[in-house]
Amino acid sequence: MRISIPRGKPVDPDEVDDELGEYLVRLARRSVEYYMEHGRRMPTPSDAPEKARRPGAAFVTIETYYGPRSRELRGCIGFVAPIKPLVDAVIDVALEAAFEDPRFPPLRREELDTVTFEVSVLSQLEEAPKDPSGRLSFVVVGRDGLVVERGPYKGLLLPQVPIEHGWDEETFLSETCIKAGMWPDCWLDPETRVYRYRAAAWREVEPRGPVERRDMRRELEELLG
Repeated sequence: MRISIPRGKPVDPDEVDDELGEYLVRLARRSVEYYMEHGRRMPTPSDAPEKARRPGAAFVTIETYYGPRSRELRGCIGFVAPIKPLVDAVIDVALEAAFEDPRFPPLRREELDTVTFEVSVLSQLEEAPKDPSGRLSFVVVGRDGLVVERGPYKGLLLPQVPIEHGWDEETFLSETCIKAGMWPDCWLDPETRVYRYRAAAWREVEPRGPVERRDMRRELEELLG
């Protein structure tokens, strides 16, 4: 089946300001709440910002909130390619993160006051060099997310993941291979394709609370002390 990609230049994360980032986070929560209330997908908002109507790739992450420094993953799904308008991508992947992530049971209504929503807007993919040293220097922890693929195997990790775990570039590459269901050193093989992308992320500071842009470089510096 041929996928119809919307017209227009895809939204780059560098174009997304805090106002639009907050709009997308609120939209992700509204999408899930609307579905719980009405049992169907919410309509695309008629007042969506013009930029959000352009094609865009996005992930929605839902976390159980225990405190400012304690959250636990509750669901995370997204589109790595800009196959639909950004506003529709966020609505759709919010529902998938809440109800279709195979790692978790569907989100329950009573959890809405104990989870936070986060939206990541992704850039287009850039393929890494084939040689191992080129791949290591190609990846920047604190800026890049990764995709690895080989045949039917494919894995993606957001830029937030290595920061939250304190990984270096080599570990990040290995963990992305594991996410794809392959051996940890699969990135050393030139037959494995490796891609990087940039992402900007906004999330609720606390459930239903203010929305902040994540400063991933600062988070990495704080983790490393």
